[in-house]
Amino acid sequence: MKVGPEAGQRQPTKYIEGKKYVDEVVERFKALREKVGSEVDIAIDFHGAVQPPTAALLIKALEPIQPWFYEEVVQCLNVDVMAELAAKTHIPLATGERIFTKWGFREILEKRAATILQPDVCYAGGISELRIIAGMAEAYYTPVAPHNPQGPCSLAASMQVAASIPNFLILERGDNEYSDLLAKPLPAVINGYRPLLTDPGLGITIDEEKLIAQVGEPVPYNARFDSDDGSVIDW
Repeated sequence: MKVGPEAGQRQPTKYIEGKKYVDEVVERFKALREKVGSEVDIAIDFHGAVQPPTAALLIKALEPIQPWFYEEVVQCLNVDVMAELAAKTHIPLATGERIFTKWGFREILEKRAATILQPDVCYAGGISELRIIAGMAEAYYTPVAPHNPQGPCSLAASMQVAASIPNFLILERGDNEYSDLLAKPLPAVINGYRPLLTDPGLGITIDEEKLIAQVGEPVPYNARFDSDDGSVIDW
């Protein structure tokens, strides 16, 4: 679940949102919880789009419904602010998709700014670096939930890391795009689990003819704008 426009609301742009906005977020989460029951774990992604005072209001208001964890409650640029928010709630905080290499995650761990790390194999330094980050995290009793929306190559690499560390928590599916470029389909997810890839290398083979057929003119990455005032916003 996301806080913001993808959840059917406007972007939480105010430094301190009012009761109406907070109540809307809580009600939507309550409805989702009632729909799926207590056996399904539901995390809430703030996507770094919420100002710290509003994030503090939301994490306390949502606590009674017990989200699995809060993801990116604020931007990760000020680790001390993240640590302050983490200390105000018993719900785990997760971060990592915008943090790079072991050195970036070191400060997160030392300051207890998050209790779940989400390094991305495509951004954080590759398979070897993720293994190092996971080892550091283990010393702090911190699980790893790799960020993984990049497609089948990222998924395959992340799965190999997940299978080789003791503190793996969960893996983002990452198979929504470009999976049709594989020569052999990915094994299906069954009861929330995907079988480990055991073919040579990462466990996948790219169909090069299909890949070449996708090559064309560059597509611009369009900016997104706030519906209230037209200002540029994060995706």
